Amino acid sequence: MNADDCTILLVEDETVDVLMIRRALTRARLANPLQVVQDGDAAVNYLGGVGDFADRRRYPLPGLILLDLKLPRRSGLEVLEWRREQPGLRRIPVVVLTSSREADDVHRAYDAGANSYLVKPVQFEALFEMVRSLGSYWLILNEPPAADH
Repeated sequence: MNADDCTILLVEDETVDVLMIRRALTRARLANPLQVVQDGDAAVNYLGGVGDFADRRRYPLPGLILLDLKLPRRSGLEVLEWRREQPGLRRIPVVVLTSSREADDVHRAYDAGANSYLVKPVQFEALFEMVRSLGSYWLILNEPPAADH
């Protein structure tokens, strides 16, 4: 799969953050398709291909998940724990992108299977640099494993 074809799943409930991340992706010239869900239950449904997300042509499995921790319905940590138990999803890289700097959140996220933990910067320029680096590493340089079976 071409790196530009790799879908990014953004799990974020704050509209302003979604807009800023979209803008940073565009400015970083990351042309990857972006799917956005706004709560933990929707993330699980998307990843599981359940309900509205059953059509994999319209809602393909992502090659990268950007996951907020503080979400309605099901927290990002609960999404990580659920994903870890799904054989076909365990190898999809998950970057926690959150405002929490709490050590307990960092530890719990890594224990639940996060591949990276990033704190959202307040300033757009810093967010842009983070997104550009994130895209370069995870979508271009990183060698992804074969899908789980």
